[in-house]
Amino acid sequence: MGSDATISQTSQTAPTGYTTSRAFLEALAEGGVRYVFSNLGSDHPGILEAYAQARVEGREHTLPELVICPHESVAMAAALGYAQVSGVPQAVLVHVECGTQNIGGMLHNAAKGRVGVLMYAGASPYTQNGELFGSRNEFIQWIQDVHDQRGIVRGYTKYDNEIRTGANVKELVHRALQFARSTPAGPVYLVGPREVMEAEAPTQQADATYFPPVAPAALAPDVVERVASALAEAERPVIVTSYLGRDRDAVPVLVELCETAGIGVLESVPMHVNFPADHPLHWGFQWNDQRHNPLLEEADVVLVLGSDVPWIPTKNRPNADARVFVVDEDPLKEQMPLWHVPAEVFARADLGTAVRQLRDRVAELVDTEAAARRRERAAAEHERLFRAKAELEVPEGETITPEYLVACVREAIDEDTLVLTEAITNFPTVSWHLRRNKPGSLLGSGGGSLGWAIGAAVGAKLAAPERTVVSLVGDGTYLFGVPSSAFWMAQRYGAPSLTIVFDNNGWNAPKASALGVHPQGTAAQRDDFGVHFQTRPDLPGIATAAGGAWGRTVKTAGELKESLEEALDVVRSGRSAVLAVQVPGM
Repeated sequence: MGSDATISQTSQTAPTGYTTSRAFLEALAEGGVRYVFSNLGSDHPGILEAYAQARVEGREHTLPELVICPHESVAMAAALGYAQVSGVPQAVLVHVECGTQNIGGMLHNAAKGRVGVLMYAGASPYTQNGELFGSRNEFIQWIQDVHDQRGIVRGYTKYDNEIRTGANVKELVHRALQFARSTPAGPVYLVGPREVMEAEAPTQQADATYFPPVAPAALAPDVVERVASALAEAERPVIVTSYLGRDRDAVPVLVELCETAGIGVLESVPMHVNFPADHPLHWGFQWNDQRHNPLLEEADVVLVLGSDVPWIPTKNRPNADARVFVVDEDPLKEQMPLWHVPAEVFARADLGTAVRQLRDRVAELVDTEAAARRRERAAAEHERLFRAKAELEVPEGETITPEYLVACVREAIDEDTLVLTEAITNFPTVSWHLRRNKPGSLLGSGGGSLGWAIGAAVGAKLAAPERTVVSLVGDGTYLFGVPSSAFWMAQRYGAPSLTIVFDNNGWNAPKASALGVHPQGTAAQRDDFGVHFQTRPDLPGIATAAGGAWGRTVKTAGELKESLEEALDVVRSGRSAVLAVQVPGM
């Protein structure tokens, strides 16, 4: 017989009333979380029991819906897609430190893309002899006990904490969601040991009403005056933005500001519709352009209005005499160790609030005749730029060029279609040739970890079931997205979308990077980059096998438009579709 310290777990009594797990799930629902995207494990019995009891008692509506995700990365991507469309953070539930590590790439995207999401993971039980209900009873719980589980994510999260008691679990959840929603939005992380999550908890706890996001910050009056005066008096002003369009209501205000003063807009690495592409003041898109940009080099005033990478200093920066101003919700890029833009003003403000302030003051200061001359010049630049791009929108015989593919997609969809872009080396092609105009009709991950789009499409469709969702991805990106998991989820939860794959038979991005550094190197001379697939995988076949999706591979220009229309019809009827389009190889 063992000592008192080795009490048999079977002698412990299971909770019969209100548990920490139930309070946790209720707090999520009270905070606006509709879905818990979950990959379950040995740390979640209390969660599963809370859901089962809610179904028996007819109060499922008090808890978020549990969405089963066969891979953690897809769970996280789906949560991001939902939040990016709705503006409301969702929850991701994973298994201790192993599951936490499996969300790593999408966690990076949440942090860099400033998308709110609440991640929850259990922790290995902290008793091993049955001292408390929920004590260790599986070998894996010793192996998964690590020194600092929260440290795995701390370089990316805005907030992390451990649930130590059911007495204040709702306060912790509401505080975490407050961080996730407050500008700049981002991911938060909670952990809960099994003993705590299984324990009884008080029913009266914190109210979500008293945890609103932080109110938007405005520019100081002297900053408004300084920036507005510079814009109003400039000869060749330009605004550079990357993510102002996260606030869809800010886009038409930016249009008003630019029309008032005759300011051209350059989108740098855009993941949103920041300015209507067909507007005559739109000056195009800038990605990893390895060439000079005369519109930047000739500018005398540059306003960086929400951008992490407004230009690449070694290639296309403004001239040294230009006056540069930075207005951003994170003007110093506090999580980027190496970052600097030589500017005379760095101002922290909500972008929508700031652009409204600048619009109103510029309207009071601007010379209308000078502004008209600037508008005329800017419109001529717009016409020149986009006319040159339009000339590329033709196939080369039966060969489907990326430009022709995107032009066909543009013609096939309407302005309400939601497009997710993760085409990587074809990012610029999508921007230039898709030419989205409606705020909220284009989304990117905001980060650099691949495999976001097809999982995000599931979350996006759940957030906006009335919209058609189309993802434009590379073949490598498609495989990174764990399509076997994503399309199974899409079928199970009624979230169909169309995935269009730029199939160039390999990973072009590493090759492009190598050529950027070693254009005449041995790898270039021998075309030896280790990134070709050699034998093309059956990309649509994966989705068909895993989730019953419609699939087709298109090889010639003559069959593209008909196949595209058929695929869209399939999706609108309620079934996912994958169209792999073979474009010129690498």
